[in-house]
Amino acid sequence: MKSITIKGSERESVGKKATKALRNAGMVPCVVYGGEKPIHFAAEEIAFKDLVYTPNAHTVDIHLEGGEKIHAAMQDIQFHPVTDQILHIDFYQLFDDKEVTMRIPVRLQGNAPGVRNGGRLLFRKRKLVIRALPKDLPDFFNVDISKLKIGEYITVESLKQDNFTILHPDSTLVVQVKTARAAIVVEDDEDEEGLEGEETTAEGEETTEAAAAEGQE
Repeated sequence: MKSITIKGSERESVGKKATKALRNAGMVPCVVYGGEKPIHFAAEEIAFKDLVYTPNAHTVDIHLEGGEKIHAAMQDIQFHPVTDQILHIDFYQLFDDKEVTMRIPVRLQGNAPGVRNGGRLLFRKRKLVIRALPKDLPDFFNVDISKLKIGEYITVESLKQDNFTILHPDSTLVVQVKTARAAIVVEDDEDEEGLEGEETTAEGEETTEAAAAEGQE
């Protein structure tokens, strides 16, 4: 998994006044858990744009003044309800021999024949929660939908691998093609030639995340 470098400085004071002063100066107060003790630091808000404002998942290399470096993953983030200013970020320190839980984005590849025939593509799981060693964390899941016909679907079970654990039931739907009005059921792929147009509907957003994952965030 790709890593983003964040340069910051360790915080000596973590009180409300000090935290407010940091935010007024355009800094984001942060804390890193998972090590021997929590590490409080602050960094410029702009330093987090490639980490926060992206659909991709990344780990973080935190470089603190004085030379200390911490490899971590973002676990929680708080925004101002009106301005969307980043108020606080929690990180979890990563160790080579210790598994971590993260949300990994799902990317769809190809065009589903069932959609060309009038079905609706339902993207049920845009992110999947997994547990793995840092070296085994994937950047994303590639899901091939180029053979999905009307009534067919892809579940978590087909995405399982030995080097990580997906924290959802095997039967969890990731993507499916459902029947819609005026849908054409095609038995032979050759009969699909000449059909044009594609209507894609994304609905059924994230369902309740795995209970095991919630305890990690």
